[in-house]
Amino acid sequence: MERKNVGAADGGVSPESRSELGTTGIQVSPIGFGASTLGNEFGLVSEESGIHAVHEALRRGINFFDVSPYYGRTRAETVLGKALRGIPRDSYVLGTKVGRYDTDKFDFSAERVTQSVQESMERLGVEHLDIIHCHDIEFAKDIDQIATETIPALNKLKAEGKVKAIGITGYPLEVFPYVLSCAEPGSIDVVLSYCNYCLQNDRLSLMLDGLKRHGVGVVNASALSMGMLTPKGPPEWHPADKDTKEAAKKASAYCNSRGSDLATVALQYAMRSRSGRIASTLVGIDSVGTLKKNLALLSSEPDWDLIHDVQDIFKDVHNRRWDSGHYLGYQG
Repeated sequence: MERKNVGAADGGVSPESRSELGTTGIQVSPIGFGASTLGNEFGLVSEESGIHAVHEALRRGINFFDVSPYYGRTRAETVLGKALRGIPRDSYVLGTKVGRYDTDKFDFSAERVTQSVQESMERLGVEHLDIIHCHDIEFAKDIDQIATETIPALNKLKAEGKVKAIGITGYPLEVFPYVLSCAEPGSIDVVLSYCNYCLQNDRLSLMLDGLKRHGVGVVNASALSMGMLTPKGPPEWHPADKDTKEAAKKASAYCNSRGSDLATVALQYAMRSRSGRIASTLVGIDSVGTLKKNLALLSSEPDWDLIHDVQDIFKDVHNRRWDSGHYLGYQG
């Protein structure tokens, strides 16, 4: 694909704004393209629209793409693979996941994750993956399996040149230090956390220095808390409790009264509060229009008074979480 890149002044992301992911040597853009949207996880997105958004993201300097076989039950990987066809492999960073394949289908065995990596590479049309994450590890039947079986299997693929970096993802933050302490030192390069660095819940900030000391890179996802921090409000299935959802509703109304909207405030907060410790913030991109909006927010100056006011609205539910997976004891 022939494309003319645009600079930051024209609504793009400059290469100088990229950060190293831990100690991997992998440089990622401050915004990452969350490709779950290509699997229709949050509404219908045509293949054509998705591919166009990927191409425009590349043209505007976004080089980091995150996906999973779980998103759209392989549809997201398939569409992203079509979009990346013909793009120079060294011009983008590609991460996908293993272990989760359906709502209640998890398999972190060495045999299955090894097979899964090969299947993902075929769908994505690549010969290696930059990042491979163990997906939602709190749902593993035996979480120790992640450290004793899954990570070693992925490290074999790393030694073969099929994978550059290995990561773990999940919602309860406590699973990260637990698995890191059980795994072979240096065998885990990245953690991907979601809904834990946003206006309502910023507990990830308490863990950032420790992860950095261990050379582990951090990716933040779901700054909108899976749709809760939007004018539309959370989907019916959202696991937050009633009080937290009500606070989000009040915060949205307050943002409207100040001439803004909750999604804008939430994204600005997440994008501008990295402090050098979060390498990239993943945002779900379903169209060129959404892409342009997010890039505009990245370069805009946040209204910190408004952000602080919104945080005050969340004070009674600040850092309140929900149960996730089988290891509720790790959540405190």
